[in-house]
Amino acid sequence: MTKFPVINSTLSENALCDYLQQKYNLTSITTCKLFRAAMNHIYVVTYGDIRYVFRVYTHNWRTKAEITEELRLLNHLKDNHNAVAFPIPYNLNELIHEFEAPEGKRYGVLFSYAKGKKTARFSAESSLFIGQTLAHIHKSAEHFTLNRITYDTKTLLEDPMLRIKAFFNTPSDEVKFLESLSEFLKHTLTAVDDSQLRKGAVHLDVWFDNLHIGEQNEITFFDFDFCGNGFLCFDVSYFLFQLLATNPDEKEYLVKAESFLNGYTKVSPISEAERRLLPYACLSIMIYYISIQCDRFVYWTNIFVNEDHLKRMVGNLKRWIKYNDIVCSC
Repeated sequence: MTKFPVINSTLSENALCDYLQQKYNLTSITTCKLFRAAMNHIYVVTYGDIRYVFRVYTHNWRTKAEITEELRLLNHLKDNHNAVAFPIPYNLNELIHEFEAPEGKRYGVLFSYAKGKKTARFSAESSLFIGQTLAHIHKSAEHFTLNRITYDTKTLLEDPMLRIKAFFNTPSDEVKFLESLSEFLKHTLTAVDDSQLRKGAVHLDVWFDNLHIGEQNEITFFDFDFCGNGFLCFDVSYFLFQLLATNPDEKEYLVKAESFLNGYTKVSPISEAERRLLPYACLSIMIYYISIQCDRFVYWTNIFVNEDHLKRMVGNLKRWIKYNDIVCSC
């Protein structure tokens, strides 16, 4: 019988465990457990008291060259004493594994495990340390150019809107809102004097889901899968947006936001031009991420990506717009 083609398989935990033991000279006490099968598949690898994360990229999600650039950035940040989860080499200096899965070639990378734990309900004090840690990363990432996507009005707004409209092919108030917002943001972003904005390698997905907090408020960032070139204030703006989205109490949000910004500016100043851009940048990034959810629907089994989900996403955008007194005819 002919094998039927697939688009997204899940690699065996047991087979991966045997494979990693061989590649990294680990013993039989090693375990490998699937943690999450989402945008990429994440496995937690345990060797005695040591834990690692093994990421298996979904088919046709990232090229080997793009992954190489992500790892180059992580090693650059690690070499400059930044708290990030970094790639673990095998065979002296190799980092990327290749697997011939049923759907085609997939890549895998073993990363160090970020110290601490993940929580959405962190304190204002933790928020300060998050700001400081991100600022240190930005100081190392400024002027660091990647051979990857550059986040600008075309990649954040124009191309994503085409994909969103193709996915939600029935006109709706939400799609019309995003179209109007996209046009508004294009004019806003192009009017900015970018000579006053710091540029470099950005994470673009800085929020509680991609950082761990240790017992002494040590912050470690991970999951640089969306890293690219852009304004460093993109990361600051996106964190503030996600902070508001996960803190319904706006007084609590304000305390944490001020603490985060205080921590950041203790390490690296934010120019007035960057501060003016903060309310707008995250809106552009969110339009981009809505399009990513649409693009990866069949790989990510995102049954929640539907009209109701879009309404919730647009609701968060409108809440941010209202909170920041943004005048928009969207």
